[in-house]
Amino acid sequence: MGLKILVSVAVTAALAFAQKPYTPPRTPDGHPDLQGTYDLATLTPLERAAGSKAVLSAEEATKLERQVAAFKDIADRSIKGDRQAPPQGGDGSTGPAGGVGGYNSFWIDPGSSYTIVDGQKRTSIVVDPPDGRVPPYVPAAQKRVAALLARPTSDAQESKDSGLEPPGSYDDPERRPLGERCLLGFGSTSGPPALPDYFYNNLHQIVQTRDSVMILNEMVHDVRIVRMNAQHLPKTIRKWMGDSAGHWEGDTLVVDTTNFTDKTRFRGSTEDLHAVERFSRVDARTLLYRFTVEDPNTWAKPWTGEYAWPATDQPIYEYARHEANYALMDILRGARLREAEEAEKDKK
Repeated sequence: MGLKILVSVAVTAALAFAQKPYTPPRTPDGHPDLQGTYDLATLTPLERAAGSKAVLSAEEATKLERQVAAFKDIADRSIKGDRQAPPQGGDGSTGPAGGVGGYNSFWIDPGSSYTIVDGQKRTSIVVDPPDGRVPPYVPAAQKRVAALLARPTSDAQESKDSGLEPPGSYDDPERRPLGERCLLGFGSTSGPPALPDYFYNNLHQIVQTRDSVMILNEMVHDVRIVRMNAQHLPKTIRKWMGDSAGHWEGDTLVVDTTNFTDKTRFRGSTEDLHAVERFSRVDARTLLYRFTVEDPNTWAKPWTGEYAWPATDQPIYEYARHEANYALMDILRGARLREAEEAEKDKK
């Protein structure tokens, strides 16, 4: 009987030790040290397929991840130098090559595994609503998004004072999308909220001081500065990535962002977008990133997502392209040439 009690006590103690909450290292000001470089690449999409489950079993995840690895192994193979040129207008395929040639898949890194939160392989970043889907647009947003999609440029209001409605897509280099001009990360990789781009350049670096936190995004070298324990700037001051003010709630860094511009509409949002992000260290090599976004002019209700940021020892490389974006000059030159050709046709 005594032996059973000793064994029971030993097992209980072992379980208690195993379940002991992680105690993060501290900075000199006493707050958790979140600093490091993190790889945001993941196979977990923002939204999951309608009606699908929220969590994959270990067997299901392994099977899918192996399929992705096998496909990438094939796609990464060298392209033949004597291959035929694609047909005019492309071959109808999608992806970074656009059906006309472009990045070899070797350069693409959309992720190789599903994000793990609370020991679960998640099938969506969105966790609220519980169906893993972004809430529907309100009627006004439906019309606004439809109008934006119909415009020849994806920037919301660039050069809106030109008198042209809608503006010509190739009339002015500043009317091209910010991402295309390599001025801001594609999609919402720069944040907030910071999301995977499922493309490449997936690294984010956090540098932390008492008064500010810097978040460096490898994609297009975006830098966010979070001013700690500060008031938001006046509403008249608007920024592409908004105005971020941070504070600590226990061991969680909370970043509140407002003051967005109309040039960076996150999934069709307006200037009234409000994002709240939470950064927590869950172990020595992982941050849990959780965010909630709201905009009553866009979505029927606020929504929340979360995913893991695993640490990496890989370096962040410079992303310098805007200064040498000669393709943009060729695009504009081609548009002028087409206009001249059309003018000659009209004369005949």
